[in-house]
Amino acid sequence: MRTLVVNLTRFGDLVQSQPTLAGLAARGDRLALACLENFAPAARLLTGVEHVAPLPGAKLLGAGSDWRPRLAALWEWAEGLKRGFGPERVVNITPSVSGRLLARLFPEAEQVGLSLDEFGFSLDQSPWAAFLQTSATHRGASPFNVSDLFRRVAGLDASEVGSTRLRQPDPGDRARVAEMLASGPADRSGWLAVQLGASEERRRWPVASFARLAETMWTERGLAPLVLGGPGEEGLAERFQAECGAPGLSLAGRTSLPQLAAALGESDLLATNDTGTMHLAAAVGTPLAAIFLCTAQPWDTGPFLEGSLCLEPDMDCHPCAFGRACQRGEACRRAVRPETVTRLSLGLLDGDPSGRAAEGVRVWRTVRDKAGYLGLERLGGAPQDDRHAWVLIQRAVYGRFLDGLDPLPLPNLPRLSPEAEAETAKVLREAGDVCLLLTRQGQVLLRDPVPALKTKFLAYWQRLVGLLREDRRLSPLGRLLTARGEECGGDLTSFLEVVVHHQRAVEAFSRAVGLAPAEA
Repeated sequence: MRTLVVNLTRFGDLVQSQPTLAGLAARGDRLALACLENFAPAARLLTGVEHVAPLPGAKLLGAGSDWRPRLAALWEWAEGLKRGFGPERVVNITPSVSGRLLARLFPEAEQVGLSLDEFGFSLDQSPWAAFLQTSATHRGASPFNVSDLFRRVAGLDASEVGSTRLRQPDPGDRARVAEMLASGPADRSGWLAVQLGASEERRRWPVASFARLAETMWTERGLAPLVLGGPGEEGLAERFQAECGAPGLSLAGRTSLPQLAAALGESDLLATNDTGTMHLAAAVGTPLAAIFLCTAQPWDTGPFLEGSLCLEPDMDCHPCAFGRACQRGEACRRAVRPETVTRLSLGLLDGDPSGRAAEGVRVWRTVRDKAGYLGLERLGGAPQDDRHAWVLIQRAVYGRFLDGLDPLPLPNLPRLSPEAEAETAKVLREAGDVCLLLTRQGQVLLRDPVPALKTKFLAYWQRLVGLLREDRRLSPLGRLLTARGEECGGDLTSFLEVVVHHQRAVEAFSRAVGLAPAEA
C-alpha cells in the first residue's frame, strides 16, 4: 500500500511521528511524508519513509493579492506527488484546516485520520482522530502522549509501537560536527548538551540555572557544556558562556537539523526545556532531563524515550492555563533548583535516578504500560495527587471508549480526593440523568417525530454538551460528543448511538469517582 502521511506540525511533533511511520512501514506500507519545507532535511532521518514531499510554504503564503499563482503551485505540488508516488491512502495526523485540505487533494485515495467531507466540513475518520483534534485545540487536556495519539489516528493498534530511532545523519554531517567538537576542551570526559531556548520565554528555565548545572557536571564528571540552539538563540548562548565557569562550546545557530541530531548523538546527556531538540534527543537515544514550566507538561508532550526524566514545579497552579497572564511572577521558573536537576542527572547517568526526588519538584520517569501507551512513573515516593489520578482514570476510560468498546468494567484505579470526587460527581450525576432523558426521547422520536419533542430533545442535547464541556475534567468528553454528534447530521439513529456510547463513558467516569450507576 502506497501511503502518504501528512504531518504539517512543528519540528518536535514531526519527530514524534517516528513511531507511527515505523509502525506503518512494519505493516508493509510504502511511505511518503508531506511536511513543511524547512523541516525536510530532518524528515529524511525518519525511518520507514521512502519519499519526502516538502510543502513549499513560502511560495504558497507569499505576499500579493493574486491567489492564482499560489493555487497553481499547490496544484503542481499535488500532481507531482501523484505522478511520482501515487498515494493509495492518505493518513493525515495534522489537526489543522491546512492539513485537512491537503489530504483532500487526493480524493481518489482512502482517507484516514483528519479530513473533510464533500461539502468542506471537518470529518474525523475515527474517534481517535476527533480526540487528537480536541487535545490539539485544548493542550493539556490529553492523558496520552502525542506520539501515541498519532499512532492510533493512523490506524495502528496500541501494541504496535514502531521504532523510535532515527536514521544516522549522513557522513558529511557527522564529519562536520566532529570537526566542530574537536575544538572543545581537550580534557573533557564527554559532553553535557544544554538547550537553553523554548517556544516562549516563560517556558524557559533560567540561563543562570543551566550554568550552575553545567559547572557541577564539569566538576563531578568532566562533562563539558555543549550549548545547542537554532538561529536566534545565539544571545542565550553568549549569556550562558558569560555565566558559566566550566569550559565548553557553543553550536547555537551553527548546525542544520541533521547536524543537530549528530551533535546529540555525541552527547552523554541533554538538559533541556520542552523543545523540538528534546524530541530529537529522544529519537537519537540520548539520555535526557527535561524541565516543563508554565503551560508545558510531560503527560502529552513528553519525550518518547523510555527512562527519560521529566521535572515539573510542584505548584498547585502548574501547568497553568493557556492565554492567561501569570499572577505569581513566573515563580515556576525558579522552583526547579539547579542542585535538584544536577542530582537527578547524575543518578540518570549512573542508571538509578529512583528515590532522588526533591522538595518542590515533581519528578517523572517515562515508561510504557502494558497496553503499549507511553506514561510516567513518579519518583521519590510522593503521594499520588488528583491530577495524576485523573490522568490514569482517563487513560483507562478513553483507551477503550475511543476504540468503540464498552469502557466498563474498569480496572482497579486510584481515587480522587474526597473534595475532587464530590466536585466531579455533581456534574456526572446530572450528565447521567440528561443522557437517560435523551435516549428515552430519541426512542420516542424514532416512532413519532413530533416537532415539540424535537425541540425538547435538542434542548437536552445542548444541556448535556454544555455540562461536559464546561467542566475542567470532563471537557474532552464534551468536545468529543459535539464532534461526533455533528457528523451524524440529521440521522437520528446514528445520533442516538453516539449518545448511548457517550452515556457509557459517563457511567465509567461515575464509577471511578464512587457514584452508583443511574437507574434506567
